[in-house]
Amino acid sequence: MSKEAERGVPIFLLDIFGSPNIGVFMRATEEFLIIPNQIPETKVRKLEDWLESKIVKTNIGGSVLIGPLICANSNGLIVPKYTWSKEIDSLRSLGDVNITITSTKTTSYGNLVSANDYGAVVDPRLKKEDLKILSDTLGVEVVQGEIAGLPYVGSLTVATNRGILAHPLIKPEEESLLKDALKVPVGVGTINCGVPYISTGLIGNSKAAVAGFDTTEPELFIAAQALGMAD
Repeated sequence: MSKEAERGVPIFLLDIFGSPNIGVFMRATEEFLIIPNQIPETKVRKLEDWLESKIVKTNIGGSVLIGPLICANSNGLIVPKYTWSKEIDSLRSLGDVNITITSTKTTSYGNLVSANDYGAVVDPRLKKEDLKILSDTLGVEVVQGEIAGLPYVGSLTVATNRGILAHPLIKPEEESLLKDALKVPVGVGTINCGVPYISTGLIGNSKAAVAGFDTTEPELFIAAQALGMAD
């Protein structure tokens, strides 16, 4: 099933392992999509067609929770220190993409970073060494900020190179920071019938987006417009 709002990106509905929380299992960028080994091939083909992206199947430290554990844009990706060597080998199939294996205590960069190919806003609690890792790997300027007064900005937004969907209680100054840092417009909404943690139930890039199957018609319309508002 797909929905497309006027001036928005096409948006599709999906479940992963019977769950509408599809974002916790995948990490999407403009160029590639990382998904767990266990996702059926029928859904892999759908995702490949919808997002027009190269797909890499791998787990991270044996876990299927790709979304929280990986931070990425088209330039690079950051994985936790407990990522297995065979998983790193799978990620290297992406080719000319920076891969950083962290040595810090921070592991859930996916929850702490909102990034596209133009910039990144990150958890204000991150240390200078974390900021340097992020900037060097992703190849963008990194700024610290919050969304709705909360520090885990990665879980509260989904950002592409065309637009951002953010937590509905984002403050005006936070919205300005996000827009200036990522250089695309910001829309607000929820996913999966009222969930404000956007990245738990939504992935996307400039071509399309995929939402959890509990997402309502109004939420689909808002998300499609937000992620395509740079037109």
